[in-house]
Amino acid sequence: MQIIRYQIDNDPPCIGWIHEDKVGAIEGDLYGEYRRLKATIQLNTVKLLAPAQPSKIICVGRNYVEHAKELGNEVPKVPLIFFKPPSSIINPGETILLPPQSQQVEHEAELVAVISKRGRNITTEDARKHILGYTIGNDVTARDLQKTDGQWTRAKGFDTFCPFGPIIDTDFEPVDSLVTCRVSGQPRQMASTRDMVFNVPTLVAYISSIMTLEPGDLIFTGTPAGVGPLVDGDEVVVEIEGLGVLTNPVRKG
Repeated sequence: MQIIRYQIDNDPPCIGWIHEDKVGAIEGDLYGEYRRLKATIQLNTVKLLAPAQPSKIICVGRNYVEHAKELGNEVPKVPLIFFKPPSSIINPGETILLPPQSQQVEHEAELVAVISKRGRNITTEDARKHILGYTIGNDVTARDLQKTDGQWTRAKGFDTFCPFGPIIDTDFEPVDSLVTCRVSGQPRQMASTRDMVFNVPTLVAYISSIMTLEPGDLIFTGTPAGVGPLVDGDEVVVEIEGLGVLTNPVRKG
């Protein structure tokens, strides 16, 4: 099932599902008991929103060998995790703003896992039971601030630095899917999810050994090599085979 959050005109946001080119509402609790209504709304008439409202966004650094190498870093022996604040979220199609504090903002195309139910100390064997599905993310990063600060909160946390969506696919299996990024038509990143150092079940188990995961939480699973600068006027297109496309323009903040 393909899940979206959407809005029609100025109505309150809704949860829905996609069938062909139509949307049906979902009634109830997406993370509990719900029912799908018939898909009757034309998809091209709704505004697509970020498809989850997480309590936290956990990101994994240096989870592709070649990306670690391109920035002169060693591959971590255990997952390297950090946070992005929920205030950094923007919807598909909304604008990434380049903050005046940074002279080197870069894209990071990523597969994102969406948590379905509360869990602590989840085993790798049970990880799939705690994943609602997968979506596409862009871990926008002020690379110069990341280097000077030492820790990554400021570099990763600016408003608009967390585009993700447009759908959550509950049937997607991240075994060997191509992750790509193009900036203003120029290819930048390309790798397979099979190239991850730590796979998704391992990440869920590791993160949940530290903190309780809640429904709707996001796990950004790391970015492939090829990260590069964004400038005013760019358009960033992140695509994951089988999941679709996430597009965001870039402007000066």
